[in-house]
Amino acid sequence: MAKPRIEIVLQPGEFHFGERNTRIRTLLGSCVAITLWHPKLLIGGMCHFLLPSRPLIPRSCDGRYGEEAMALLIAAIASHGTKPREYEAKLFGGGNMFPGKGRGDAFDVGTRNAQIAMQMLARHGIVPKATSLGQSGYRNVYFDVGTGNVWVRHVSELLQEVKRSA
Repeated sequence: MAKPRIEIVLQPGEFHFGERNTRIRTLLGSCVAITLWHPKLLIGGMCHFLLPSRPLIPRSCDGRYGEEAMALLIAAIASHGTKPREYEAKLFGGGNMFPGKGRGDAFDVGTRNAQIAMQMLARHGIVPKATSLGQSGYRNVYFDVGTGNVWVRHVSELLQEVKRSA
């Protein structure tokens, strides 16, 4: 008998790792989500982080920070007896939520989040299979762990319309 479908909604700072009957979704602005999927075992997870890192050494991992969110995913991978390089990765988010402000420097959180996500994957020997990073607006992300498919709805039209009418 098939297991019932599990629907997970990630809030900022959360992560989930599940089996093939799991679908994970989240909403991103400048935050970044990383999906990792094992194509043979049909397991995988997603994290949703707000900031690249924190200056203090943590006592425990906090999923709000990219480096720690990745550590949580890596721990879940290890608990399943698998290695990070066996997974397909996809990255989303890192949007500019204030278009027209001319950001793009070191203070642009979305850009910094996207950069740290790419660095973390490279550190674990993972090459992203797909990315949807940067630009303006927000993204709805849906990840089906059973198939590895990720659907993204990138909404920037509303922000452009508000800018024109201001």
